[in-house]
Amino acid sequence: MMTVESYKEGVLEKTLIIITGPTAVGKTEIAINCAKLFDTDIISCDSRQFYKEMNIGTAVPSTEELESVKHHLIQHISVHDYYNVSTFEKEALQVLDELFRTKDVVVMTGGSGMYIDTICHGIADIPDIDFKIREDVKQKYQEFGLEYIQKWLQRVDPEYFEQVEISNPQRVIRGIEIFEQTGEKYSQLRIFKKKKRDFNIIKICLLRPKEELHKRIHCRVDKMIESGLIEEAKLLHKYKGISALNTVGYRELFDYFDNKITLEQAIENIKTNTRRYAKRQLTWFRRSKDYYYINIEN
Repeated sequence: MMTVESYKEGVLEKTLIIITGPTAVGKTEIAINCAKLFDTDIISCDSRQFYKEMNIGTAVPSTEELESVKHHLIQHISVHDYYNVSTFEKEALQVLDELFRTKDVVVMTGGSGMYIDTICHGIADIPDIDFKIREDVKQKYQEFGLEYIQKWLQRVDPEYFEQVEISNPQRVIRGIEIFEQTGEKYSQLRIFKKKKRDFNIIKICLLRPKEELHKRIHCRVDKMIESGLIEEAKLLHKYKGISALNTVGYRELFDYFDNKITLEQAIENIKTNTRRYAKRQLTWFRRSKDYYYINIEN
C-alpha cells in the first residue's frame, strides 16, 4: 500500500485514492484529511450530491469543509438535467486529467459503487434503448408501481438486483430496459469490457460496527430534520416525478406531503430505508477483491 513516505520520496506514478463506505460511516472527514495530507483536490462520486437542489437530504459537506479542500463534481447539475454514469465517467476522467498535470495524487470519495466502478474499469458500450421498449417499461412502472418492476428486474437479472439500490426506480428501470433491448443481463454487460487506466488506483472502504453505523444513521436523519430537510423537500415536492428525487430522504417526505403517512412515520421510514441502503452499499463493495477494508474505529 502507498505510504506518505513513499509519496514524499517521489517514487510514485499518478495515483487516485478512492475513499468509500456505507452512508454515514464518516467518509467526508477522512477524505478531507487525506486530501490535505497530499495537498490535493477531491472528486465526488456520490450520485446524490451531484444535484444543487438537494443539499440537506444528501449530506453535502458543509461550507467550511468545501472551502478547506477544493471539491469537483458536487452540486454541479440540476435535478432537471439528464445525467448518467456514462456522463460521469467522461467528466470525472477529464477532471482527473487536468488535476494530474499538477498533482501526483487525487482523492475521490462517495458511496455510489457503480460510479466508482466506472472510473476504475469503465463501462461497456450499451446500445441506445428503443423508444417502444422505454415507453413500455415506463408505462408498467406508472401503472403497477415500484414493486412490480423490482420483481421484473429480479427475474431477468438477479445479480444486478442484488447490487442496485432497488428503491431507486431509475436504476431498476435501466436494468430492465437493457435486458429487453439486448437480451443480456446488465450485470454482465457492465463488466464485460474493462478499460485500462493510466493512473494507479487505491480503493479504501471504511467500516464501522453495525450497531454504531445504525446509530450514526439515526443521528444524521434527526439532524437533517432539525436543519430543515422538511422545508427543502417541500420546495421540491412539485418535481417529485423527476427520477433524481426518487431517493431516500425525499421520497418518504413526499408521501407525507401527499397525506399517505404521518410525519413520524416518514422520518422512521427514512431511517429504515437508509439502513437498507447502507447494507446494499456494503454488498456492492464486498463483491470486489481489491479494497483495503479499514475499521474507522481503529
